[in-house]
Amino acid sequence: MFPEVLADHSLARRLERAEAAAGARFVEARARVTPESGAEWIEVAGAYAMYDGARSPCTQTFGLGLFAMPAAAEMDRLEAFFKERGAPVFHEVSPLADKALLPMLSERGYRPAELTNVMYLRLGAEAGTAADRSGSIAVRIAGKEEQGVWARTSVEGWREFAEGAGLMDMNELMQVSAAREDGFPFLAELDGQPIAAGALAIHGGVALMAGASTIPQWRRRGAQRALFEGRLQYAARAGCDLAMICAEPGSSSQRNAERQGFRIAYTRIKWVLGDSAA
Repeated sequence: MFPEVLADHSLARRLERAEAAAGARFVEARARVTPESGAEWIEVAGAYAMYDGARSPCTQTFGLGLFAMPAAAEMDRLEAFFKERGAPVFHEVSPLADKALLPMLSERGYRPAELTNVMYLRLGAEAGTAADRSGSIAVRIAGKEEQGVWARTSVEGWREFAEGAGLMDMNELMQVSAAREDGFPFLAELDGQPIAAGALAIHGGVALMAGASTIPQWRRRGAQRALFEGRLQYAARAGCDLAMICAEPGSSSQRNAERQGFRIAYTRIKWVLGDSAA
């Protein structure tokens, strides 16, 4: 029998570091694919700060105040990292971070901008076994020569949600995601045709599941469930003891995760400095 996993400070550190590491590997892939982008990441007071362009959702920090309480000079360094690159200053902050961080953020002019439920699942040998019953939908990892196929499938699935970013920007984002060193791009196929795609990143025994989408005309056929279960099964075989997913509170993504047995570890707040996101 597996020991119970508690939603405590230790778990928060594992989850936040796994997501931060995935972000860092993404930024490194961006720097390889498009060196002129200036993509870079640094670590300050245990927090990972990523720059992937002023409009990229990856441009922010993870783990602030969770591994060490930042001093004023360290906050200055973090803010300068983004400001010097013309990017807004965002911090994803766990409620298990140092309590002194909240008054510091308030004093420095930050305001809350977004909420995210960080969810986790204890993995065992039985994880994702329902994937074997996914019928005619096959789930597999896309090979390096199929990164373009994976990116195009992802873009088609996200098309109606990506109007603000632009289709070309989203395609580039997916191409970089497929090139991450710690990433595993999954495809769901129906009769050999790619109909859905999802990403998996592994760090420190934690499997981070993200970026799943289905091409509109192929929705409601079980592709998302098959992708979910296939990735869990792969993660368990790879030796992961935890899986995590981040979802908007009350969203369909949260409901789908809860159906798979995920629990909410905590609700994270994204803080933005003043009007830097304007």
